[in-house]
Amino acid sequence: MITHFYTYRYYIAGLGLLWGVLLSSLSFGQTTGTIAGRVLTADSQPVAQVTVRLTNGRIGALTNEQGEFTLNQVPAGTHTLLISRMGYSRIRQSVTVAAGETVNLTDITLLESSESLQEVTVEGKNSYKADIPSYSLRVKTPLIELPQNIQVINRQLIADQQIFDMLEGVSRNVSGVTKQEHWDNYARLNMRGSRVAPFRNGMNVQSTWGPLAEDMSMVERIEFVKGPAGFMMANGEPSGFYNVVTKKPTGVSKGEVTMTTGSFDTYRATLDLDGKLKQDGSLLYRLNVMGQAKGSFRDFEYNNRYTVAPVLKYKLSEQTSITAEYTYQYSQMSAIGSAYVFSATGMGNLPRASTAASANLDPTNVHDHSAFLILEHQLNPNWKLTGQLAYFNMSQVGSSIWADSAKADGTVYRYAGIWDAANEGKFAQIFVNGDVKTGGIIHRILAGLDLGNKKYMADWGQSFPLYSKDFTFNVNAPNYYLPASLLPKFDRTQSLRNRAGANVLSQSYSGIYLQDELRFWQDRLRLTLAGRVTSARDSQYGSGTNETVFTPRVGISASLSKQTSLYALYDQAFVPQAGVDRAGNAFKPITGNNMEVGLKRDWADGRWNSTLSLYQITKNNVLTTDPTNPNYSIQLGQTETKGIEFDVRGELLPGLNLVANYAYTDSKITKDTKSENVGMPVPGYSKHVTNAWLAYRVREGSLQGLGVSLGYQWQLDRYAWFSDATSKEPTLPNTFRADGAISWQNGRVNVALNVNNLFDAYLYSGAYYPYGGYYYYQAEAPRNFRLSMGYKF
Repeated sequence: MITHFYTYRYYIAGLGLLWGVLLSSLSFGQTTGTIAGRVLTADSQPVAQVTVRLTNGRIGALTNEQGEFTLNQVPAGTHTLLISRMGYSRIRQSVTVAAGETVNLTDITLLESSESLQEVTVEGKNSYKADIPSYSLRVKTPLIELPQNIQVINRQLIADQQIFDMLEGVSRNVSGVTKQEHWDNYARLNMRGSRVAPFRNGMNVQSTWGPLAEDMSMVERIEFVKGPAGFMMANGEPSGFYNVVTKKPTGVSKGEVTMTTGSFDTYRATLDLDGKLKQDGSLLYRLNVMGQAKGSFRDFEYNNRYTVAPVLKYKLSEQTSITAEYTYQYSQMSAIGSAYVFSATGMGNLPRASTAASANLDPTNVHDHSAFLILEHQLNPNWKLTGQLAYFNMSQVGSSIWADSAKADGTVYRYAGIWDAANEGKFAQIFVNGDVKTGGIIHRILAGLDLGNKKYMADWGQSFPLYSKDFTFNVNAPNYYLPASLLPKFDRTQSLRNRAGANVLSQSYSGIYLQDELRFWQDRLRLTLAGRVTSARDSQYGSGTNETVFTPRVGISASLSKQTSLYALYDQAFVPQAGVDRAGNAFKPITGNNMEVGLKRDWADGRWNSTLSLYQITKNNVLTTDPTNPNYSIQLGQTETKGIEFDVRGELLPGLNLVANYAYTDSKITKDTKSENVGMPVPGYSKHVTNAWLAYRVREGSLQGLGVSLGYQWQLDRYAWFSDATSKEPTLPNTFRADGAISWQNGRVNVALNVNNLFDAYLYSGAYYPYGGYYYYQAEAPRNFRLSMGYKF
């Protein structure tokens, strides 16, 4: 810690000097006013959590438990207020503000809507655009003003694309995000050169093989935060994270049931209930239930699931509430790895439906439990205190399939290995945020404490060959039924803890952070100064690290107009590394430095927006081979990832919604003890990725409610993620996939038919496996459909 103090004392002193100069030198004329009001229901009851903001998106607030709101620092002049909340019709109201005065509006009445908005942040009916981050991201600044690229996938978009879980088409909706092939019990998404960390309601729940992919029946939105975000985490890859926000009670009594069927024996039903358990609104509930039986285009592959997710929210007082949430997900799937195909001669040279599965292998069963307890207290109109506890517990009993070798005649020597596992996570957060004014400057403060403990253990110590002198598997003439003598007989008489041995991965961390967003010149200029101190103890397979690291964060955002902002950001992350060098010195953590600039703009009165960002992430202290002794490593390695990202989302014209994106990514080794490695690509990215989804719905006339959608996913210059590059050439072919949908809806009923892979393209991902001397790959599904019917009540 002494070293850290001396390293950063100049940074701290500089911040203090900068703040002092700003506070003492800036003064402003009185050119702003205030808007205050109250929002009620039709029966004169106050409505909390209503979004009230100016249509330019720069100034906004949420109503409190009394339905009251206050907008400060509103520039003098005439503005349009947008008032919206899920389950109610939107209201636009014009208001004129005089300098130095407060405008007290007459009570605003919201009427319940039969077509509920999917989020309080949605701009326009059925829009794919969000304006503010969820509260689980801790910051309350509108997205257009944040000095960071944050993209939101809302509930409407998830429903329109008929996405079942995180393993499906989520990645298509954010620039530069690609799903990597893997075991398919969890989602491995890559972005900006490395894996994207999964979060749930603001908690970092990442594990090496987890968490279990979230079912979309319980999800309200998914937020992709690009690059390090010191206000959320520091000990992880600098690429960023995605935050899955689960559904919460809204206080509006409503429900929805949906049934879906489709290709490959797909049957699915969901139920979403939302309402009040007490008429005065002090006790609210939300219940989501899902059941699914889903096959595959590959024989003997399946994933049957069900989910139960109840949530209760109790208002202890007008200022205080407590929310309790529990989720249970169950998955029964074919042996993990059944999707892989093994070939000695290359990838994509076998029938698309080829599989390594066996019909009479036992399934893998996963039980996934998670619980949240959230306490929120409004200290005053400007300050809020939040505490959150979470507990995750996953147990898995099953097996995986892999290959010892593959021959040119199609013979594959497979084996089944036990994969029993347990994953436990305990998390706590306490944070406070609010505004304080000094002179002409508004300070938007965020401060808090993060604690977490994760532990994953697995038994991989038992394996059985699925071949003998009398039985082998040949992909050209497969026999999917194993003789009884080859069925694996795993020994589970001892506990998993005893069987796991050193196959344990654990992490314990604590972090304290402080962020000040200084807002100048009537919020036109915003300077973010922040720091985080993180202590992390990591242990992997018996080897551990213990690091305490300070990571700074500096960002600036300027509003060039009411609709346009420009930003720049510098942020850091670190990745602990176990082991020692030849002299016995412990390895320093990898540091990931992100420098980024971007341009954000709202168009058409805020109905759609665009984001353009340019970034460079440099990872230092990467391990590379010691040139004096190849049995050891030294920290002279460096990688650099840089790129351009462009996103568009929202309602272009009445009824016409678009999500489109493009990303150019260049990730390569920039320092290595072996000169031939410099310039080689880092595994796991596509140089060019572009996606689009265009949806139109007729709003009036005889065809009212009819909708048509069309989209594509296109990746070029692809590099496999689980293989070191041997040349600078891409290791996978380009892919292009087109999808479409046709639907109809009225106030209560909706019917939708989605067709994926319209052109029936043969798409796959994989790599050469040098340890076995063969290729492995996974194919995507051929042309397929999903037909759903839903009813709202």
